[in-house]
Amino acid sequence: MPIHLYWGDDEAARQRALAAQIEALVDPAWATINLSRLDGGDPGQAAQALEEARTAPFGAGARVVVLQRSPFCQACPAELAAQLEAALELIPADGHLFLVSEGKPDARLRTTKRLRAVAEERSFTLPPIWDGAGQIERVESAARERGLALAPAAAEALAEAIGSDGLRLASELEKLALHTGSAAGPITAEAVAALIGGQVTSSLAVGDALLAQRPAEAIALVEALLEANEPALRIVAALASQIRGWLWVCLLERSGEQDVAVIAKAAGIGNPKRIYVMRKQIRGRSPEQLLALLRRLLDVEAALKRGADPGDAFRDGFLLAALAQPGNAPRR
Repeated sequence: MPIHLYWGDDEAARQRALAAQIEALVDPAWATINLSRLDGGDPGQAAQALEEARTAPFGAGARVVVLQRSPFCQACPAELAAQLEAALELIPADGHLFLVSEGKPDARLRTTKRLRAVAEERSFTLPPIWDGAGQIERVESAARERGLALAPAAAEALAEAIGSDGLRLASELEKLALHTGSAAGPITAEAVAALIGGQVTSSLAVGDALLAQRPAEAIALVEALLEANEPALRIVAALASQIRGWLWVCLLERSGEQDVAVIAKAAGIGNPKRIYVMRKQIRGRSPEQLLALLRRLLDVEAALKRGADPGDAFRDGFLLAALAQPGNAPRR
């Protein structure tokens, strides 16, 4: 199939799949002629990708055209949509057009419907940060792609340490492959601990520490994430999502709602079983406490966007959040 639709927010997995396809399709001796990489953020390059995809390859192997940030399944201009329609039937069997984007294709668009009728579609989506089983499956899948076997405890340790950072996962798996060499049997949790220095944390653990009113622990966890090159604003986004979920569950329970499916839908939580865990986490907490955490988190975000040092922004925000908790305000 000459047209391929790759989308999803797991950039590392997308790039691995794309690299494997290019290696299989393009003859290295003819790569400078038969491989094109273009940026769909520029309408001119998007149109160029359609033109090049219709050209037969030179020499051996296939022609591959990769269009990153493809506009065809998002807000596609009418002129580009018409060019796509005209090009679809003209791509030769030994030509391959890869349309790559981070966002999910808009199923309402005519271009999306047209592409889905003729293209190979693959999604590369990161599991939610709270989906422990999904994170572990993602780690195991990435290891299988590299021919590595992980013990269950090793997969769990990697998932907890790395979270949603696909690029770091790829790097750590490469290191583990070198670290273990030709050793028999699957990679163990001990090997993972030796390689990553026992640094096991995630944004979820930060939120749990804040909820338990342990600001020092939360700050230490954030510092570990920052040292592992986790973007500060991504930490804020994950924490905000976690705290909003707690707030929704708390408010709905206060209103008398007991149906976990209704609560999950209102809170935007895909897995209703998650509600049982969240109920235990927020037991004894009030909506006011959760709102106070959200306010401090917004202050952290504002400080980061004004250029504050990430470590200072989180330390100030988390310490003030602790003081804002009932019973912790300074006495006069």
